[in-house]
Amino acid sequence: MAGGRRRGGGGRRGGPRQHPETPGPASSPAPVSPAAPTAQPTTGAAPKTGRSKKAPEEPAARAPDVDSLGFQAMDRNVPGLSHVILQKLNMKSYEDYKSAMDGRKRGSDFGIRTYFDMFQKMEDTFKFCVECKKLPDALPDPKSLRRCKRCQNVYYCGVACQRANWPLHKKFCKKLKLVALDRLVEWLVFTGDIPFPTETWTKPARDVKGWEDWFSMQEQLEEKLGAIVAGRYMTLLWANAGKPRPEDAELRESIRRLVTDFHSRPLTIGLGLRLFGIDPLTRPLTVHVVGASHVETLNTRLTDYDELTRMFPGHQGVEMVMVGVDVVDGPIMRPPLTTLAPPGRVYLSSYKGLYHDFWESHVETKLAARPDLVVGFHPGFHACPDLLAGWLPTLLLLRDYRLPVLFTVYRS
Repeated sequence: MAGGRRRGGGGRRGGPRQHPETPGPASSPAPVSPAAPTAQPTTGAAPKTGRSKKAPEEPAARAPDVDSLGFQAMDRNVPGLSHVILQKLNMKSYEDYKSAMDGRKRGSDFGIRTYFDMFQKMEDTFKFCVECKKLPDALPDPKSLRRCKRCQNVYYCGVACQRANWPLHKKFCKKLKLVALDRLVEWLVFTGDIPFPTETWTKPARDVKGWEDWFSMQEQLEEKLGAIVAGRYMTLLWANAGKPRPEDAELRESIRRLVTDFHSRPLTIGLGLRLFGIDPLTRPLTVHVVGASHVETLNTRLTDYDELTRMFPGHQGVEMVMVGVDVVDGPIMRPPLTTLAPPGRVYLSSYKGLYHDFWESHVETKLAARPDLVVGFHPGFHACPDLLAGWLPTLLLLRDYRLPVLFTVYRS
């Protein structure tokens, strides 16, 4: 139940999604691929002498831009793919893309005039041969790319490449079919159809072992799923997606997967509270989400973590502070509370910047509460030396102040 991917407008936010073990532009999880949490079980406080102040003449350490690293990964796998994405989105540079991720561009700025344009441009970013990595413009006939008929998710430039790739592709073809479907249905997260309204938990959190337990607590589940399947935006989707509409049963399963994806982060935080024995029923709590980016904050609504209230009915108040250099402007871009969170409410706020800077400017000056729990969703520093170097000041701070910390990582 922990972790999970965050929603994105047709795939990963701002770019295409692929299965992690299939050649593609970037790594991302399978449709419902929970993450294994890793915890730092330390408590108490450390004296300030444990950390040395930065010398004034030294520039502050800055983590690499996660989005730019994603673009670099795309071009390493498929040379020229990032340029294609920028072109399809009517952008001239990565700076334009970053501006969009920061919420400073509208859909019309991307050259998108209709729903069909939107879905077609999204599909175009997947049009490259997964075996030889050639884009359409590098082929003698740009129209020679053909999609796998089974998964409808990957392309080949010819029979030879498809045969060469089959030993690998056959391992993931069925899962990639689900990824291709979810990538389209995920649009309904932005329209507000997903998630459906949820119920107060009728079981203690300790007794909810997986998603089937969670779904069993949702009243009139089939009616809720049916309303989304028959809804206006689902109809618009398949009228413009350029693909046949799947059977209703497949759409229901896709909605279920996307609902688990949407709620995976608040439920992971709830798991972390239980893991460290932190009881939200006895006192107001503050949770810091460190390394937050557009993945956690693009189009995030003030109610997106209200599942914690369903999980812990009668809680004394929870403040969630998203902290990261790639935090996107939006409803949650408001200062942290200087007082306790309101009883029974989950309050979202954010800070655009590095966590150790936030600590010095806000926590040490009492402009923000000291966290009861710090959570990082799939930070990736275990697999990327550049990211680890950027994270080091924050990791040292978390160690020196002996804060309860929960990191999640993708698992295969």
